[in-house]
Amino acid sequence: MKKNWIWIWLVLPLAANAANDIVVTSRQMQTLGVSVSPLTIAGPVMSNRLPGEVVVPVGQERIVSAPQSGLIDSLRVVAGQTVKRGQALAHLTSPELVAMQRDYLQSRTRQRLATNMMERDRELFKDGIIAERRLLTTQSAHEEQTVLLAQRRQALKMAGLGEESLNRLENTGKMAGGLTIAAPIDGVVLEQMATVGQRVDASAPIYRIGRLKPLWLEIHAPIDILHFAKNGMRIVIPQYQAEGSIITILRSINKNDQTVHLRAEITSGAEKLSPGQYVEAELAAEAGSRQFSVSKAAVVRSGQKSYLFVRTAQGFRALPVTVISEQTEHAVVSGELDGSEKVAVTGTAAIKAAWAGIGGE
Repeated sequence: MKKNWIWIWLVLPLAANAANDIVVTSRQMQTLGVSVSPLTIAGPVMSNRLPGEVVVPVGQERIVSAPQSGLIDSLRVVAGQTVKRGQALAHLTSPELVAMQRDYLQSRTRQRLATNMMERDRELFKDGIIAERRLLTTQSAHEEQTVLLAQRRQALKMAGLGEESLNRLENTGKMAGGLTIAAPIDGVVLEQMATVGQRVDASAPIYRIGRLKPLWLEIHAPIDILHFAKNGMRIVIPQYQAEGSIITILRSINKNDQTVHLRAEITSGAEKLSPGQYVEAELAAEAGSRQFSVSKAAVVRSGQKSYLFVRTAQGFRALPVTVISEQTEHAVVSGELDGSEKVAVTGTAAIKAAWAGIGGE
């Protein structure tokens, strides 16, 4: 009981003499444990750490699939290996491919025959030996064979037969018994999805290849981050010394956990990260010229507003501030500050009590 009376005695003159300032003597500051600290110009404003998943950007990943059904008789790379565009990845033996080449050669023969017949009928029509109707019929048959030949040639290309093999087929009639499957891009083999000796259907996946620089970081953050995050804002992954920038802020809210989706592109240190990896990242905003770093204990809440107790000649003055961000021990604030002020960092409860008029009656 005696201790409470002493505390009220100390606070009472503070409130009684307060006009604009809260009058506090040096002796009272010492007794109440009030200490002050100068403001510090804030560095980059960092958000709380946010969980995210490392993924390969759209457009930098390819699924290498079997262009034709057949038997995989060899695989030449494994997961984790770096490959170059055009490098041989696997070989596929395909009886269906042989049948397609046979059909192509047959169409080529028929197209040549249709060409010869059309040229002959043109000469006969010119000499008045045949009717125009017969010439038109011959031309129509030639066009049909030409279209069919082009279709079957395109089918062979889609099945994976290269130009060199097609030219050899046309010039010599020699058929390829299998296909060499090549890498479509430079990158790293992320996954091997088939084995030697396996029979696969057309379009069955064999490898997954990705180019791993840059990478994307998919972040699910609290809704409050929308007031802080901006496109182009720097993002840092402290554990791996990697960084990049925000490229997308999805405004749709996840109804299951009430989070917002952010996407960042990691351009520096991407080689230290792997697709599928979960990491913690921080958003970093450049501090403004009137933003300052203070001890979190210096920020006093009253209702919905925040204040700092700024040291004056008479004692302290409650100055309203806006809290930009908060960390474990420090906060970044802005307000009518010039940087030369000193603010109370301990004993703020006693100053707030006097400011609120406790013991003033």
